[in-house]
Amino acid sequence: MTMSSPGHGHEGEAMAARATNTSALGLEAALWESANRLRSSMDAAEYKHVVLGLLFLKYVSDKFEFRQQRLAELVTDESSDYFMPTEDARQAVLEDRDEYTAEGVFWVPAGHRWSDLRKVAKQTDIGQRIDAAMEAIEKENPSLKGVLPKNYARRELTAATLGGLIDTFSRDDLAAAEHSGLDVLGRVYEYFLAQFASNEGRNAGEFYTPRSVVSLLADMLRPYNGRVFDPCCGSGGMFVQAEHFVETHGGNRNDISVFGQESNPTTWRLAKMNLAIRGIEANLGAEWADSFHDDQHPDLRADFIMANPPFNISSWGGERLADDPRWVHGTPPPGNANYAWLQTMLAHLSPTGTMGVVLANGSLTVNSSGQGQIRQRMVDADLVECIVALPSQLFYGVQIPVSLWLCTKDKSGKKTKSGQIRRPRFGEVLFIDARDMGYMENRTHRNLSPEDTARIADTYNAWRGDPDLPAYEDVPGFCASVTKEQVADAGYALSPGRYVGTEEVADDGEPVEEKIARLSDEIREGLATRAGLHTEIEAALERLMTP
Repeated sequence: MTMSSPGHGHEGEAMAARATNTSALGLEAALWESANRLRSSMDAAEYKHVVLGLLFLKYVSDKFEFRQQRLAELVTDESSDYFMPTEDARQAVLEDRDEYTAEGVFWVPAGHRWSDLRKVAKQTDIGQRIDAAMEAIEKENPSLKGVLPKNYARRELTAATLGGLIDTFSRDDLAAAEHSGLDVLGRVYEYFLAQFASNEGRNAGEFYTPRSVVSLLADMLRPYNGRVFDPCCGSGGMFVQAEHFVETHGGNRNDISVFGQESNPTTWRLAKMNLAIRGIEANLGAEWADSFHDDQHPDLRADFIMANPPFNISSWGGERLADDPRWVHGTPPPGNANYAWLQTMLAHLSPTGTMGVVLANGSLTVNSSGQGQIRQRMVDADLVECIVALPSQLFYGVQIPVSLWLCTKDKSGKKTKSGQIRRPRFGEVLFIDARDMGYMENRTHRNLSPEDTARIADTYNAWRGDPDLPAYEDVPGFCASVTKEQVADAGYALSPGRYVGTEEVADDGEPVEEKIARLSDEIREGLATRAGLHTEIEAALERLMTP
């Protein structure tokens, strides 16, 4: 496979991508601007739950009222199976809870719907009314028990702020977009998550993985069907993107089952709301819980694992798990959980499954506290399939570079459950160096363009033997397929830069001797100019010092 050089010639593509995103996100951006103006001095981390909770309330109310309107049309349509000849019979259908839940619609009691709140949005007790609505919806829908925020009546949330947010989310263009069948509130929710992540900086990693990183993982793993698991699921972005991948590639979203776990209670609630807005049925465990100490899915063996665990966490209680059966390749140190995450996921991976994990680059080369030995055993066991070095600044508030680990228990080349063809890859590891890819979205944040994502994912899947892609070839400076014996010879270091070499530079036709002479002359000329400037500056300073 012949690949173009990464990171070069993408400026026009990046600008086009940004322009497209801007026009596509016009409504989301306008809503965010209005909502953010109302934040005042409230901390972004707190305001996030206020805003996203209201978005969820609007979503469940609108879905309920849309379904109710549809039923009202059907019961008066003589050609419909729902037709009812009397008003009492029609009302009975409209109040039949099963007619809503069968369509995946939450039951929203009268008096607690968005339309009810709009009527009293300017009243001083609007905070109490929102809390009452959240409590009523939880009571009527057991799957939402303990999920919704119910602290809108606190002093720091003024009636003006809450009323303004209700007005913002009641815009006519938002309602029109919803009626058009667009997944607009899901997009708004995701857009707001990204904006809050940008505002929160370093702490954003607890609940948000940048969309370009999640998209890359989904495009590489191709989760067409089977069980998808994330043991540190944050706000559920991996699951949203997995289902988006299936839908955009002509698959059936019902062919995948979603399992997740999250230890932070507020983030677990965000995930439950996010997935509900997207219409994604997911098993996130009975409650929020730590994957290391309270596994909510002990018997799960997933076909795909997609995860972005916290980087380099030191306080994970490893000293209490010294003899845990998950540590097949060695006991991870109590001071760093990176290899605990990898082995926890391997324990949950099916015999033919594949996992993609985001980890800090230190995990690729560290040898202290037995981590190097764990990495060696994983390589020797032929579990490591691909390592991708990503650019820095992809994560909000985090400058450290990160990599993707792709691991599998089966390199045999068997046909997958979804019919994808693989070639045997025993004893091989693919390295991809994507550090120079992407574009700067702003001064502090880098993004991967769709072209970047496609290039990385296609390289990986061509290497795995996808017959619909050009045959894989090593590209100096970008990708290399090596044997695990070569990795062993390199001390089991997994940094892609060690294996891919340097990018080939086209010969410009200038003889080497002439080039050296020309460059030497240019350097001498530059030094002479610098010396002349130095003399002029000294003279100017002398004049200034002379009275």
